[in-house]
Amino acid sequence: MFMYFLMLSLGIIFLLISVIYMVQMYKDRNYSLIIMGKTLVVLSVSIFLLLITFPSLKYILLKEYVEVIGECTIEIDGTRRYAEARFEMQDTGEVYSFDNIPDLDAYGKNVPYYCTLTVTKDKKWEIGYKIYNVNTKKLIISDE
Repeated sequence: MFMYFLMLSLGIIFLLISVIYMVQMYKDRNYSLIIMGKTLVVLSVSIFLLLITFPSLKYILLKEYVEVIGECTIEIDGTRRYAEARFEMQDTGEVYSFDNIPDLDAYGKNVPYYCTLTVTKDKKWEIGYKIYNVNTKKLIISDE
């Protein structure tokens, strides 16, 4: 959720900055090619960020979530600056990523689990997860 709100905030801030610069350039009749280019790049980045985040805004504000339930495998990716856990659903092949990594050292990371993942209705943003033992359906760990 942090990444969603960060992208939404940056999109809004960049949009405001680029609009303010364009209005200021129009008022001053100062059309420098470099400033115009930078403003258009910032405007393009803001539109890109808003196009990614706006379709899911309704689902996040109204808390319209769905649960994806089934067997999954969990892969911990720690090669980049930050680590993330990737949940791959065995039935559908869908992959979801979470920033908070479950502590599964005692169980093993690539063994199948039974997972309940909470995602937005359009399945673009991850909200939470619960990991169960695949045989007993006993809760192993939850991010809540």
